[in-house]
Amino acid sequence: MDLIVSTDVLAEFCERAAQFEFVTVDTEFLRETTYWPRLCLIQVATDDEAVLIDPLAPDIKLAPFFKLLANPGVTKVFHAARQDVEIFVKLTGAVPHNIFDTQVAASVCGFGDSASYDSLVRAICKVELDKSSRFTDWSARPLTEKQRTYALADVTYLRDIYRELRKQVEETRRWDWVEDEMTTLRSIDTYVVQPEQAWERLKMKFNRPRDLAALKVLAQWREQKAQDTDQPRSRILKDDVLGELAAQRPLTPDAFEKLRAVPRGFGRSASAGEIMSLLRDVEALPKGALPAMPERYRGPSPKGAVGDLIRVLLKAVSEQHGVAARIIATSDEIDALVLDDDADVPALKGWRRKLFGEKALAIKHGRIGLVATRKGIIEFAVNSTQAAE
Repeated sequence: MDLIVSTDVLAEFCERAAQFEFVTVDTEFLRETTYWPRLCLIQVATDDEAVLIDPLAPDIKLAPFFKLLANPGVTKVFHAARQDVEIFVKLTGAVPHNIFDTQVAASVCGFGDSASYDSLVRAICKVELDKSSRFTDWSARPLTEKQRTYALADVTYLRDIYRELRKQVEETRRWDWVEDEMTTLRSIDTYVVQPEQAWERLKMKFNRPRDLAALKVLAQWREQKAQDTDQPRSRILKDDVLGELAAQRPLTPDAFEKLRAVPRGFGRSASAGEIMSLLRDVEALPKGALPAMPERYRGPSPKGAVGDLIRVLLKAVSEQHGVAARIIATSDEIDALVLDDDADVPALKGWRRKLFGEKALAIKHGRIGLVATRKGIIEFAVNSTQAAE
């Protein structure tokens, strides 16, 4: 079991790794008390060897490994790549070149939505992993033998999983499906949160434009402070606090004390002073400068019968093609296409539109119907007279 703790040894390994078609990669990190993940260990495997790279070692620089990540001639294979890639984007400013996510491939090969690594090891490699070291302190040194064994297993079995999933994707001719999913993972915008866009991740609905304006500036303030101080967002302010502040907009310390979600005494803190200044600016905005609210939809409810029929169609299509339903369309996407034929959702683009989206729109407009048989759900065309009725 090789633990690399020096730059020279790392460079030698990366030179060897660059000769292979692919390498498997995983990381161990801590994030409970920080905004940015703290990288504690890197695991890499080629066909010939598997190593652990210690980024916390005093005599190591990771430049040789970053060069390997940037090599377009070597496929970097991850499982559930998003958090691992986020780490490397933070450290290098770029997404690793030529990445492949086995979780994405598994979802289009019938292994279900968000298939876990250990479930794929069990299904493909016929091995039961010991996951008892998953939540250990990866920043502590020295690493135990059990930690090392656990960490290496995350890249050694990944080699066989990658080969098998690649074979299945090729046999089912679903490379375009995988590529559509990988487009998001390969975009740097996926990993860089711009503070001014932070409000978009908050699932809050307001009926008044000034409330929404307040939420936008408060979410931006929290995101910037979390990034600058390297603290989790919730340690700055929890989501429910942001929502209450946006709706109530307290402008004095005493007003903070009357809010249920705000901690006692917060109104006299420096952060509260910054928030009050932002809220005063929001209160001063003329009506013309407030964000536009979406028009209220007055058609059939997306949660009604039409949406239910489309959800039945989704289940049928998922079973017919052996693809996780959530990969084809989410519940929110179904709601969106019920409301709008031209909704900007993945379900109405690319392979998803051909597989599901066109049929969903046809059901919405009465051009096809569904019938239950012993063989499952079958689609049937509706003639123009029936559709008119």
